[in-house]
Amino acid sequence: MPTDKMMSAKEAALLVKDGDCVAVEGFVAMNYPEEVVCAIEDRFLKTGHPRDLTLFYTGGQGDNKGHGSNHLAHEGLLKRVYASHFGLNPDMGKLIVANKVEAYNVPLGVQNCMLRDISAAKPRTITHIGLGTFVDPRQGGGKLNERTKEELVELIQFDGKDYLSFRLPKINIAIIRGTTADLAGNITQEKEGLTLAVLSMAMAAHNCGGITIAQVERLAELHSLNPRKVKVPGILVNRIVQASSAELHAQVFGRPYSPAFASELRVPLGGVSPLPLDERKIIARRAAMELRPNMVVNLGIGIPDGVGSVAFEEGIDNFITLTTEPGTIGGMPAVGVDFGAVSNMECLLDEPYQFDFYDGGGLDLAVLGLAQADECGNTNVSKFGPKMVGSGGFIDISQMAKKLVFVGTFTASGLKVHADAGKLVIEQDGKVDKFVKQVDQITFAGKVAANAGQTVLYVTERCVFSLTKEGLELVEVAPGVELEKDVLAHMTFRPIIKGQPKLMDPRIFLPETMGLSNNKQ
Repeated sequence: MPTDKMMSAKEAALLVKDGDCVAVEGFVAMNYPEEVVCAIEDRFLKTGHPRDLTLFYTGGQGDNKGHGSNHLAHEGLLKRVYASHFGLNPDMGKLIVANKVEAYNVPLGVQNCMLRDISAAKPRTITHIGLGTFVDPRQGGGKLNERTKEELVELIQFDGKDYLSFRLPKINIAIIRGTTADLAGNITQEKEGLTLAVLSMAMAAHNCGGITIAQVERLAELHSLNPRKVKVPGILVNRIVQASSAELHAQVFGRPYSPAFASELRVPLGGVSPLPLDERKIIARRAAMELRPNMVVNLGIGIPDGVGSVAFEEGIDNFITLTTEPGTIGGMPAVGVDFGAVSNMECLLDEPYQFDFYDGGGLDLAVLGLAQADECGNTNVSKFGPKMVGSGGFIDISQMAKKLVFVGTFTASGLKVHADAGKLVIEQDGKVDKFVKQVDQITFAGKVAANAGQTVLYVTERCVFSLTKEGLELVEVAPGVELEKDVLAHMTFRPIIKGQPKLMDPRIFLPETMGLSNNKQ
């Protein structure tokens, strides 16, 4: 095995040729090979090369401040992009909206399957994930602008059932990241917060006849690494770049290293402060009422992560197992730009295996964000007018969870509410109605879920809806809320109403804990 694999990031950037398909690993602000990607950007800005690249990147790689895949968002550098999420890469979103680059939004779990299928030289990735959503060719096939012409997805059938068939790119360059490399290129990840799909990505590049570049923090003597800790074998790694600074190899953008995120130690969690009793906590409390002992749960980012805080405050966090899509099992998930990292986890899976679990229906409950919903129960979290966000792992998680709770405020932009003596007081409504006749883009397909018998709730601060085969049914209203004035007047469709909706539990609107640990569930 060659042992002369060391080179600088600048030299590694020269390996990327015009027209190459480049795959880059990373999740939000974690595990990103920042120095190598920066060197590619620098080369392009100085020489105009490489150009016309196809970029395949998993997860929402960035921090909304210029890091991550934002470095590659230059007209001419990119010809085509396959990605699951663009919300943390605003410059990439602008390129797509301006029709400057071909772009496909692929569900994160499907991307992970694609990498393994490329490795195994399979002709397509075939999956049920995405049926009925904007990824379905009957709804646009994941194409994000007029420039994107080629069909990525086909509708096929097996045994009378519909499936989606995704075409697979040939990967020329894989750029991954680890902690330690020996001189043969064996890679470990002991200080990384996640393992992700680095093995699948490196194997895909190798079996396509391409090369893998691994950015690492430190070097070890030849064959000195514990083989049980080697995540990517040296036979799959062609070049090694040792990071020149901690800043370019931070565990999380803006955070050099957290031993808790690397499971080096367990930290006391007794200092978690209760959320203030605002609309976010009201919604999280109602969602937390759907928790049952021994549930395996996924919480999305934003209002959904408040459910974890409520569970901790109520003393029921030890009765459930929280998971995150990049592979964590148990522990306390981080929020914000640290999303994906977990303190005190029980187990860390490679991301593709986590999505196998999710896509096969392993989740008991998922609590996800709600930006728009329509009369059919469709939801949208991926595109709003000219703003390109992407689906991330939302489609995989939402489609197959046994129970699904969407959470979000009833209106947006200017909403002011407060709780008073067990009731909700609406001081000022938002300017934007979120329950609309038809969503801008279908990220969750209500009819597909209803026909499959999936249990779905839509929880807001003032009311709760349930999904039926006929559409959305209004099932609960908050104490203090007037049905016509505060609910129906802010919807562009009329929901199903069977008799008088129930009142939301008054405990939700009181300052003391709700006593969920005492519930017999």
